Amino acid sequence: MKRNYQKLLSFAVCSLLCTGLSAQSWKNDAVKFLNNGEFKKVENIINGLSKKEKKQYPVLIDSLQTMMQRIRNDFRYTPEEGKKLLLEKVPGATDNQIAEWKDKKYLETRVIDGQEWWFRKSIRNFSLLNKDLYAEQIKTDRAKDYADVHKIVANILSQKRDENNVCDWKTVEMTYFLEVPANEVPAGEIIRAWLPFPYDNGRQRNFNLTYSSSPVTHSQGSVHHTVYMEQKAEKNKPTRFEIKFSYEVGAQVFSKADILRNIKPYDRTTENYKKNTCQVLPHILVNKKYLDLALSIVGKEKNPVKQASMIYDWISANYPWAGALDYSTIPSMPEYVLNINHGDCGQVALLYISLLRNLGIPARWESGWEFTETSTGWHDWLEVYFEGTGWVPCDMSRGRTTYKQPFADFFKSSIDGYRFATNEGINGVFSPAKKYLRCETVDFQAGEVEWKKANITKYKSNLIVNKITPIK
Repeated sequence: MKRNYQKLLSFAVCSLLCTGLSAQSWKNDAVKFLNNGEFKKVENIINGLSKKEKKQYPVLIDSLQTMMQRIRNDFRYTPEEGKKLLLEKVPGATDNQIAEWKDKKYLETRVIDGQEWWFRKSIRNFSLLNKDLYAEQIKTDRAKDYADVHKIVANILSQKRDENNVCDWKTVEMTYFLEVPANEVPAGEIIRAWLPFPYDNGRQRNFNLTYSSSPVTHSQGSVHHTVYMEQKAEKNKPTRFEIKFSYEVGAQVFSKADILRNIKPYDRTTENYKKNTCQVLPHILVNKKYLDLALSIVGKEKNPVKQASMIYDWISANYPWAGALDYSTIPSMPEYVLNINHGDCGQVALLYISLLRNLGIPARWESGWEFTETSTGWHDWLEVYFEGTGWVPCDMSRGRTTYKQPFADFFKSSIDGYRFATNEGINGVFSPAKKYLRCETVDFQAGEVEWKKANITKYKSNLIVNKITPIK
């Protein structure tokens, strides 16, 4: 796995830095050492640059330093610290057992500057992944998920849908804030901020920005829907960006039987088809390896609805949920899932999109937040296109909690209305453009901030649900 991971990371780093790496040796060497986990050598290269080079390549230098910081933050436990935490869960575990658990990918590690480091979520993930030790706990947790999700789905299925197959409409009032700590940026300097905002995807409508802490500019043409704001930093005071807004959101339901009944051959000449069946490196892969994998799953089945269903079930059955690395440090999401044998919502969504596209089934990303009356959380899902029906929503991750009938197929072509969608793609360019490497290079949920000299990583942000009102 290590060799494959490093080979891919070279491409990922080059694409993320977005600086047009030339043949100049220091740039290529820095990327090579970063790939190999030789961070001290990267730092030595940066420290040895001339003033002219540092002035010429500030974004590249900041990006290299940021990538190392993010990897170090994820892999923060020494083997001794990791083993101590693991022994609290599994007293008496032997070194041989720990080595076996690493080999099975229950424990994730990385070598940095010649020393092994454990992933900060390894201990938590261990009890989610190790079926030998935690089979009953996993089964109990799954049963609870079944009950919670089935209650929501049953309520949705009891309602009449409109002409767009949407029901359970509600008005949601929300607050989103992003706060930069005091003195993080020198007083008087301009801080630039991008905050998420909903968009029209057929399940969201009637958007109303009711308050903003400073004037806003809405994004234009970006797959990441944002409001952009600027404020001057004040000495000894945090800089807070805040918006309040409302919108209407509903659940959208397409039955598998209806989609099968209306299915038609794809028109492969349209821009919609070409755009959503092509490869988009590094996270949407269309190649022989993934085509062969997809064909091994679907066998002789040719119907795209049934093919999609089979691949959905295969991913659900084989790749359990576990806490993820910082997305910006993952070279290729589908490759990562296949190598590490688990994945969170966004990772399995990108694996699913890749496998569908290899079969000629259009699929595209969607993400933002999911929420209840009392809580919010980041979440990623997708949409699949079936000729004769159109785009249908799909939640690959939710499928792992809906195996039992009568709801097993619900999230293959339907979605609940407790969503705040802000992204209709990945790795996009912001509007207005951001200068430095984003904190979220793939997705956009936590907001982004920077000033003229660097990206800002020390900030807090959150989405708050103020009120949910059902629409009668």
